[in-house]
Amino acid sequence: MNAATHCYVLDTGPLSHFARSQWLGVLKLVLKGSRVVIPDVVRDELIRGGAQHPYMHAVFEQSWIEVVALDTDELLHAFARYERRLVGANGKNVGECGVLALAGSLPHATAVVDDRVAGNAAKAANIRVRRTLGLLCEGIYRGELTVALVSAVADDLIADAYRLPFEPGGFAKWAEAQGLAGPSADSGEPDPGR
Repeated sequence: MNAATHCYVLDTGPLSHFARSQWLGVLKLVLKGSRVVIPDVVRDELIRGGAQHPYMHAVFEQSWIEVVALDTDELLHAFARYERRLVGANGKNVGECGVLALAGSLPHATAVVDDRVAGNAAKAANIRVRRTLGLLCEGIYRGELTVALVSAVADDLIADAYRLPFEPGGFAKWAEAQGLAGPSADSGEPDPGR
């Protein structure tokens, strides 16, 4: 693989909700041409969740998603550093810790996390971070997706209890209000959720 190929490191949340809503193909389309990886801790979360939610197994049928083990000293130390900061008594955010550890170790990588605390930790560590909604908006900007398609995806995600900053049917109005219908004036690119 070309060393300059961009890499996206995905968290459990987007994958499980897109699998449940049967929209994994949309993620594949938006991320085409990039390396797409998940750390082994995200794989483990998906396996555990699959015991109650069989739709999660659809993630493992995707040949475009690669599992990477956090098995080097560098990755294990990075994971432990994020674990101390992000994982509380409830045991949540383990997947995010793995995503940040892995994204921080790979060249040209972006962590795809929707958790605000994990996103802030990524930014503090100078790790590129992108929210799922931002990926979808980029797909519209590049002409790969339409507003109507992303509206349908968003409505299905909301019906599956995925938190988005608008109500069902509100994506188009939200995107327009955020200035995501075209390039931003200062950079020539959209900035949905960075």
